Amino acid sequence: MGFKCGLVGLPNVGKSTIFNELTKLKVPAHNYPFCTIKPNIGKMIIPDSRLSDLANIVNSKHIIPTCIELVDIAGLVKGASQGEGLGNKFLSHIRQTDLIIHVVRGFENIDITHIYGKVSLIDDIEVINLELILSDLDVCKNRIRRIKSNNIFNTTEILQELEILNRCLIVLQKNEFLKILNLTIKEIKIIDHLKFITLKPIIYVINMNYNIKNDSYVKSIRSLFQHRNFIILFVYMDFMQQDSIKYNNRSFNDFQISLKKSGLDAISYLGYKLLQLKTFFTVGKQETHAWTTKSGIGIRESVRCIHTDFKKGFIRAQVIAYLDFIKYRSIENVKKLGKVKVVGKNYHINDGDIVNVLYKV
Repeated sequence: MGFKCGLVGLPNVGKSTIFNELTKLKVPAHNYPFCTIKPNIGKMIIPDSRLSDLANIVNSKHIIPTCIELVDIAGLVKGASQGEGLGNKFLSHIRQTDLIIHVVRGFENIDITHIYGKVSLIDDIEVINLELILSDLDVCKNRIRRIKSNNIFNTTEILQELEILNRCLIVLQKNEFLKILNLTIKEIKIIDHLKFITLKPIIYVINMNYNIKNDSYVKSIRSLFQHRNFIILFVYMDFMQQDSIKYNNRSFNDFQISLKKSGLDAISYLGYKLLQLKTFFTVGKQETHAWTTKSGIGIRESVRCIHTDFKKGFIRAQVIAYLDFIKYRSIENVKKLGKVKVVGKNYHINDGDIVNVLYKV
């Protein structure tokens, strides 16, 4: 089960540098626009101390963490939605991701050119936001036009889709993100095939200079997002040990402790939470492995990521809660104390569950 995060932003804002730090790869990060043409793809590891705790109990030979696919997408520019700077191609890459990490330049450096001549956080954010909105507007208009031209109003689902799209059209024409519509899960599922960019969760990452006073940048960002519920992280790529700072996100106040880690750990951690993902484990002598699943799906679908046969031939699964395993220190002890649950295909995995699948193909 794959989940993709797309790194977007103007050219020369530090996307490839952040990509390299998150994935431990070494893709080019040069001082000229469109250094990245084809998207670079890597794995962003999700730190999880539970892995080593479990592995130590069973003496696993290998520890395999869970990860999210990270896509470094070429810099967007004004007019991207109309094809400027290969914009249509780049926007199509963004459309295929599940979460957007919008990197914004918040540093001054005469040796690194700014594509529009000066650093302006608000202007730079709004350039990218507008292109994402205009791209969605084109998709929305084209879909409405196609439905009407083909006269395909004979199904309930098409009528529902058209009604939702008409609401989307009004919002996009006002240069607003579709997220303000607060669509239901059912409504989002109906239009999911269109992959609207402005419905995706976003983390804004402000790439700052640590040794330069940045008060004006911080104030301008706080002003822009005062009435919007986005996650904003300030990271200092020239001083990697510095902790990130988070503002304006009431929904994630419980993550304050985790943000004492480095800013890059915070990006991966919050991305994982924004996508509403859960981690479950398989534990054994050979390896202790973390796996990723989406909230709201049954265990048969969840364990497909381990092996496709698990979904096809699923019979039942044995599930142990992480805290029980840590407390009683072995599978044998957990079984003796009746702490192993035997569950069917409709069981929803809890974060931290240790799973053993019984199947037949």
